[in-house]
Amino acid sequence: MTVRTIIGAVFLALVALAPANAGSFQDGMTALGRNDYVAAGRVFGPLAERGDDRAQAILGYMFANGRGVPQNYIEAANWYRRASEQGNPTAQYNLGLIYDKGQGVTQDYVEAFKWLDLAVGRASGRAREDWTRIRDAVASKLTLVQLTEGQRRALEWRPLRER
Repeated sequence: MTVRTIIGAVFLALVALAPANAGSFQDGMTALGRNDYVAAGRVFGPLAERGDDRAQAILGYMFANGRGVPQNYIEAANWYRRASEQGNPTAQYNLGLIYDKGQGVTQDYVEAFKWLDLAVGRASGRAREDWTRIRDAVASKLTLVQLTEGQRRALEWRPLRER
């Protein structure tokens, strides 16, 4: 267990001990707007633990980028996965990137494609264009059999609500 993992676990434990009414999602967004990531973590942590997929996706971002918490790709992947399983397209996109790069997870282009394909399906506008380009770049790393498997996984996927 690395020091970053221990520090991340301590942070999450402290966040979990915060009062349940630590703040609303909007309070967390306001803290993010001020670049006060520690305050944002105090708000989003309890929300994420209670199953809020938006808060989970934001905690994933915070851990992936070391914002208010030590950078920890394993924690980022865990939070992105929880939000992704609930159908959060931003988390699905970021989880796909993590699988593509092998950050905090075993590198897996088929799994990366699955999550990116799901994200593209729920995206709109500019995000859809950008995410499609990334999904297609990952697809170019796959054999036809692997691509078919990634498409099958995406088609069979169903959201699981935590709440």
